Amino acid sequence: MTDVPKVTIHHLEVRFQVDGDDGAVFTRLFNQHIRAWAKLYEDASARARRTETERRLGDGEG
Repeated sequence: MTDVPKVTIHHLEVRFQVDGDDGAVFTRLFNQHIRAWAKLYEDASARARRTETERRLGDGEG
């Protein structure tokens, strides 16, 4: 199975300037992008699982 690289963030500092409620804007953007990242990660994991299953079926082990 292909390993998806793992990332550990030790320190993250984000600075931005927006009109309105900074916290709400950050939360909305963060949630939007973390959902997109999570979908890509889940899709890659699912592809890896399918590939591994197909490989086992081809070997006669499935």
